[in-house]
Amino acid sequence: MVRPLRLGGSVRTRMTLLYGGVFTVITLGVLIATQQFQQSLVGKKLANFAKVGTDGVVCDRRPPAPPCPANTSGQLPTDRRAELRQSLVSTQRLTTLIAIAVIAVLAFAVCWWLTGRLLRPLHRITATAQRLSLSTLHERIAMTGPKDELKELADTFDAMLDRLEHAVASQRRFVANASHELRTPLAIQRTAIEIGLSDPSPAKVARIRTELLRATQRSERLIEGLLVLAQGERGLDARTPVDLAVVVDQVIGEHMPLAESRQVRIAVAAHPVTVAGDEVLLTRLVANLVQNAIRHNHPGGHVLIELSPDTGLVVCNTGPDVPADRVDELFEPFRRLHRDRTGSSDGAGLGLSIVAAITKAHNGTVQATANPDGGLSITVVLPALTPAPTHRPQHHAEP
Repeated sequence: MVRPLRLGGSVRTRMTLLYGGVFTVITLGVLIATQQFQQSLVGKKLANFAKVGTDGVVCDRRPPAPPCPANTSGQLPTDRRAELRQSLVSTQRLTTLIAIAVIAVLAFAVCWWLTGRLLRPLHRITATAQRLSLSTLHERIAMTGPKDELKELADTFDAMLDRLEHAVASQRRFVANASHELRTPLAIQRTAIEIGLSDPSPAKVARIRTELLRATQRSERLIEGLLVLAQGERGLDARTPVDLAVVVDQVIGEHMPLAESRQVRIAVAAHPVTVAGDEVLLTRLVANLVQNAIRHNHPGGHVLIELSPDTGLVVCNTGPDVPADRVDELFEPFRRLHRDRTGSSDGAGLGLSIVAAITKAHNGTVQATANPDGGLSITVVLPALTPAPTHRPQHHAEP
């Protein structure tokens, strides 16, 4: 196999040597060919000029030129003819060498200048990349000019910086919120121990015990939620067939007491749908959706759960009005409709963010829509395998 020519140095130097050398070689070949052609023409003209008859025939047969001087043999002297040829050849050779030198110098100079202009956007991109850090992610190349490959590269780099800046900002917000959530139960526990147990009594000890238990449970839920979120964002190690209809029935049975206590009706229409994934994570996904639908509801409200191969898993609930422009915020960790940090003991503030992470790990999509009468409709679509052969009839569950 023929290996490509590899030159050292910068891209500008390599392009200059390559294109300047190619241009010089082509020009040299053209000049040499031209010189050979001219020498052949000069030889023919000298031969025609030298041949003249004794009867006064004019040179080169072109009247009204004067008759060529003839000697006794009818030809120019040999030494004169050779001297004239040598003079013409020397003049052409010198002219050709000078032209080659000038063309080579101009070719390399022009190539150096042109490559410098062509590579100037790359130097700008390199300088921007070298300046970047966590404190300068707001900088952009913002290249102007025609829509060519270099501008496309700069625009792609700017788009990558936008995504990186958004990810860093989201990570900082997540760390700040997680730190706040972890500090809150610890502060409650320390205050209860320092103040509540300073003068212990049976009633005070019982109250402090309840507060410590509630704070500990809140910390456990938060830590468990963070672990599940990290596992969902990391991806799946193995996939097994999971019947989502069975998972939905199991989750509904576990959350019926919560729905009865909050006077929320649950209606289920689940068709067999089999997906490839992690059963534990998928159970957590459905459980988070059902928990949110029950908790963020009002007494006498309802929750509708639909599952089919065409529409995926849809969980629709009644509840307070949700601004349409703030629906996407609910998928961010520790985000709430009216405040960023949760403070509630019912959850860790990671419900929908865990749903989004698990859905992404299963190569699915999740979308939330605000209902006109209040509440949310959340749709999770996962790549389905062949549906199970049995058909699960629709049923309703009410408290």
